[in-house]
Amino acid sequence: MNFYNGHWEKKYGVSMYHPQEIYEWHRGNEELVFLAPHQKIYGKGMTLDGVVLTFHVSVGGSDIFHIVVEHYQGVVDCGPDFIVEEKREPLHLSEEENSLTLCCGESELRIEKSPLSFTFYYRGNYMTRMESSDFAYVRTDDTGVLLYEERAGAAYMQGATSLGVGELIYGLGERFGPLVKNGQAIDMWNEDGGTSSELSYINVPFYLSNRGYGIFVNDTGRVSFEVGSSQVGKVEFCVLGEKLDFYYLGGGTMKRSISLYTELTGRPPLPPEWSFGLWLTTSFATDYDEETVLSVIEQMEEADIPLRVFHFDCFWMKGYHWCDFMWDNAVFPNPKRMLQKIHDKGIRICVWINPYIAQASALFQEGMRDGYFLKRTNGDVWQWDKWQAGMAIVDFTNPQAKAWYQKKLEDLLRMGVDCFKTDFGERIPTKDVVYYNGADSEKMHNFYSYLYNEAVYEVVCRVKGKEEAVLFARSGTAGGQKFPVHWGGDCFARYESMAESLRGGLSLTMSGYGYWSHDIGGFEDTSTPDVYKRWVAFGLLSSHSRLHGNNSYRLPWLYGEEATDVLRHFVKVKEELLPYLVEKAKENYETGIPLMRAMALEFPEDSACAYLDRQYMLGDRYLVAPVFREDGQVTYYLPHGKWIHYFTKEATDGGRWRTDMVDYFTIPLWEKK
Repeated sequence: MNFYNGHWEKKYGVSMYHPQEIYEWHRGNEELVFLAPHQKIYGKGMTLDGVVLTFHVSVGGSDIFHIVVEHYQGVVDCGPDFIVEEKREPLHLSEEENSLTLCCGESELRIEKSPLSFTFYYRGNYMTRMESSDFAYVRTDDTGVLLYEERAGAAYMQGATSLGVGELIYGLGERFGPLVKNGQAIDMWNEDGGTSSELSYINVPFYLSNRGYGIFVNDTGRVSFEVGSSQVGKVEFCVLGEKLDFYYLGGGTMKRSISLYTELTGRPPLPPEWSFGLWLTTSFATDYDEETVLSVIEQMEEADIPLRVFHFDCFWMKGYHWCDFMWDNAVFPNPKRMLQKIHDKGIRICVWINPYIAQASALFQEGMRDGYFLKRTNGDVWQWDKWQAGMAIVDFTNPQAKAWYQKKLEDLLRMGVDCFKTDFGERIPTKDVVYYNGADSEKMHNFYSYLYNEAVYEVVCRVKGKEEAVLFARSGTAGGQKFPVHWGGDCFARYESMAESLRGGLSLTMSGYGYWSHDIGGFEDTSTPDVYKRWVAFGLLSSHSRLHGNNSYRLPWLYGEEATDVLRHFVKVKEELLPYLVEKAKENYETGIPLMRAMALEFPEDSACAYLDRQYMLGDRYLVAPVFREDGQVTYYLPHGKWIHYFTKEATDGGRWRTDMVDYFTIPLWEKK
């Protein structure tokens, strides 16, 4: 949120109070606490009237500093809170005349007493700085004085880190714009906006600097970031309320910072090996029945295209009845028998769900009677007609509602379903809504996605076993990486959407998510055969691969005979790479380093990689450069080192740009030696 009008002035209605100096401090075994008034104190009388901020500084693990800044401490905290696993350590604190120094791991935090400042180091090297003016208690009432009366303006807490010359910022969740976030203003607010806008399905209040540190703002609400935008030399982060809670994650490299972040918020478990293969869906609004599904699977088998998962999208249930978790018996008269036929071919089954219960659903009256839905402040069930007529929203803060929802899924799993596509989770109201546990509705908006995916993932683990558990999820927030896999939402069937999808995926994996997928062929509209074939190559060289669309099928033969050959070719390429992908998945499980990686993450020392968002690394060994042009031309960069082309076996030295013309059976796929 931008409170400034240029460098010298604030916007109309804004008052900002900056902590000037440490007035008094004390240390405990695990925490440094100090008071910092908004003015320098020259005499006793100056302690009357004025804002004082209370700082709590602790160690959250090796190379992790946890900083909490509070104004009013009497505010009731209704939650929710991110699930953070700190490894609290005793303070290693030393004092000099005008400074306090804390050390943990190979990181150091030097706090100047007057004027107040925080400076972070790693192995003695400067990383970033937070000055007095970078911390602020903000009011938007333009009084400039403290009053007894309740004021109309809102209260915010703000922090900021300095941006050095050449410093670049990555992360902040799934973002479809430029990979480098410098110059952008970004709010953490999950919305269903497709891949062609500034909106995002997965917002993560964690940013990563190419200097080798990260900042995680530990707040589930609408955290606002100004990345070199409001003040061009700062990354500002702001939260509504009276407390700012954030972690500094050192480590010296971006990989190490991601590892520290996922150590705090959780690492993805190993997805089952079969999940890395090809997923085929019915698409969304197409006409299909049992005969259609079995016929399509048989055609894929006849075309010699290995299929690992078949997905039933929304209309496996009857229209207007989502979600009742009941097969539409008009088109699926014997679903258990049908699922067994699919299993007999060695194919897993995924079905679509969401956390909304339509009024026509057989479950609506039951959920309303037992209090399983979000309510309005007057006690009514919260309902609206968007998506499903009269739909209600399951309240996962109610343990009984969670168990009720899970039981419906358990019945499907025991019938033969293997996993779920957890769609939606972003359209969560904040006004006139009450949660069972009294949680703050604004802070629940993003965090709802965590509870939703957690509930589904838990029941899959319980029935199928943790080694077989996987989701196909759209929404998420910090910690959501513990419930893989996520995909990039609704994209158009064109080259531009291929590119924006890739940017979203790389931004997401720079935010702690280990796996990522997208709709091969595009979701909206129907692509040309050219775009389809190019997208197939890109999709089969992503961590997870799914053919999916809206009103039309993504079956290869609908795009021409060659498209079938291209799909077969790249499915088998991925099958060849499967042992390597499983190896990299284990690495993600152990370290948090993602499977798909931005070039800047894998080659931080090569400045040519800093802005690259049309190519990526698959693990640490394979470079992939998707083709985004109809003529087959692709320009990309090979970093320094020895490289061998996967298809042509050409060997070459890196450190240079290349422009290739490739056919549909080839893509720049280089192995680093």
